[in-house]
Amino acid sequence: MTHAHSLMIQGTTSDAGKSTVVAALGRWLKRQGVSVAPFKPQNMALNSAVTASGGEIGRAQELQAIACGIPSHVDMNPVLLKPVTDQGAQVIVLGKVTAHLKADAYQNYKAELLPIVVAAHERLARQHQVVLVEGAGSPAEINLRENDIANMGFAEAVDCPVLLVADIDRGGVFAHLIGTLALLAPAERARVKGFIINRFRGDLTLLKPGLVWLERTTGLPVLGVLPYLPDLSLDAEDALPKADRPSGSGGQIIVPAFPRISNATDFDALRLLPDLNLHFVEAGQSFPAADLICLPGSKAVASDLAWFRAQGWESKLHHHLRYGGKVIGICGGLQMLGKILHDPLGLEGGAGSSPGLGLLELETTLGPHKILRHRRGHCIWAPMVPVEGYEIHAGISHGPALERPAFLLNEDAAPPQREGEGALSADNQLLGTYLHGLFDHSDTRRALLDWAGLACPETAPSRQEKRHSDLERLADLITAHCDTDRLNALLGM
Repeated sequence: MTHAHSLMIQGTTSDAGKSTVVAALGRWLKRQGVSVAPFKPQNMALNSAVTASGGEIGRAQELQAIACGIPSHVDMNPVLLKPVTDQGAQVIVLGKVTAHLKADAYQNYKAELLPIVVAAHERLARQHQVVLVEGAGSPAEINLRENDIANMGFAEAVDCPVLLVADIDRGGVFAHLIGTLALLAPAERARVKGFIINRFRGDLTLLKPGLVWLERTTGLPVLGVLPYLPDLSLDAEDALPKADRPSGSGGQIIVPAFPRISNATDFDALRLLPDLNLHFVEAGQSFPAADLICLPGSKAVASDLAWFRAQGWESKLHHHLRYGGKVIGICGGLQMLGKILHDPLGLEGGAGSSPGLGLLELETTLGPHKILRHRRGHCIWAPMVPVEGYEIHAGISHGPALERPAFLLNEDAAPPQREGEGALSADNQLLGTYLHGLFDHSDTRRALLDWAGLACPETAPSRQEKRHSDLERLADLITAHCDTDRLNALLGM
């Protein structure tokens, strides 16, 4: 096997910027006419995407595929873990759910996954000139070294060079890099070919003595110091935004930050609107007055709803509705709005049924088969407004509330194939849907905000426009702040 055109980006910590650096390199190579694909052997994230073929992968790999200018594919993220509890996760292999495992059982299962992961990488390597591989967490997590498929274990399996990325913005960058090298085995250290320092602010001349020391001490080059980019708005792998934007004068939208919140990226497009205030409300925080409350997706709907109630927020939600406020429930949020959630197989916790908020006349039953698909249609209340989104859910909902759908799908088909989706309450205060990504499209975003009584500027950028603009900014950083000759040599270019 030849892997001269694969390069692995590993990080000294979680959130060091691995995903961003891979996206930046992907767009930089695409600019040069290079056929390039992203790859992450194992991802753990609750933000996921649906490929065109109906498989599920991490949201970061979807973004990286966009950066590379190619359709996403399950081979780009062959193993995806979606935590359900602190000790257990749903295991998705090549886009489909294969198991629900506790952490210790998964450690043993990894040995069976390595050939699958290597084969997925091989398929991408045969189709593209370059494969950019993203590690997970840190290679210095020595407790996870046995059967490793995420970092050095994978790099050794395919004989792939490695660059280490460290985040200087969080401090201790030299300690992170030296400490990571110190915890690697000699063969693993030999695989590291250099460093990239990420999110630098300030005068580079003040950093240069440290860079000289680092290169002299390790014998490895610093291939780039990437500046901190303000207002960078890219799909997060898992984390919520670190801070809200400065408050504008427009409407207020709040999103409860459930412990198992999934696809929080649904709300990224709302953060692009300068006059709109979007707040993720976390445990222990007050539940402020709002024009719109959005109940997001959840990987553990019943337990997240119990958490919501424990915060004392159910009464706040009812108060909001009594005074004319609007509510949108997306995926798990739709299920919460219903009367009952049935989990007969214990897929998201203990087997049994639990009460919903009782605001929509519907019930949901969780089953073993996950629905993964892209959907198109239009808004029921605004027939000229197109709708596009994707579904990722194991629950099937039924009940009278669905007889008043929010959207009409398959609109170009003959009447029997047309399909109502979601629910609009009779008083027009509640909207529930299984469609993720609705706010990403400018017309749909405007229609939904108009339904909620909120203004949306005509000139506001779409999620896609901002995403591509930011990817171009990242590629500019590679050109301006990296040793591109060394990068090209590492990539066999």
